Amino acid sequence: MEAIEVPIRLLDHGLEAPAYAYPGDAGLDLRSSIDIDLEPFERALVPTGIAAAIPHGYAGFVLPRSGAAIKQGLSLVNAPGLIDSNYRGEIQAIVINLDPRKTLSIQRGDRIAQMVITKTPVISIALTDELEDSVRGAGGFGSSGNT
Repeated sequence: MEAIEVPIRLLDHGLEAPAYAYPGDAGLDLRSSIDIDLEPFERALVPTGIAAAIPHGYAGFVLPRSGAAIKQGLSLVNAPGLIDSNYRGEIQAIVINLDPRKTLSIQRGDRIAQMVITKTPVISIALTDELEDSVRGAGGFGSSGNT
């Protein structure tokens, strides 16, 4: 598998750099650089203490961590969050506590999200008056018959 190099700037030297939990993982764990308590359904912008220089032709996608989602109700409001290749500011996650009863406590250093970096081709738009037919056609929500 081809590896790409992504320069990461540690803005908070007390935190671990993003890393894969296991070989073969797609997502690099991102950590909170702050302590914060979230009441049920409360959301907040949480800094991760890093900035990245994602290469042109790639993008970063910030996604929820499944373990934190099922165990704590921690999710992301805008999942996936998009990091464009020309962005050089701090990567932050818009987190939300989806537990209807419990306050969620995030501690500095906790893994709060994961970042997947993937190729993103430049798209050339071709305006047309008609589109090629497909099996699905214009069928939208629920059109497959599966609920």
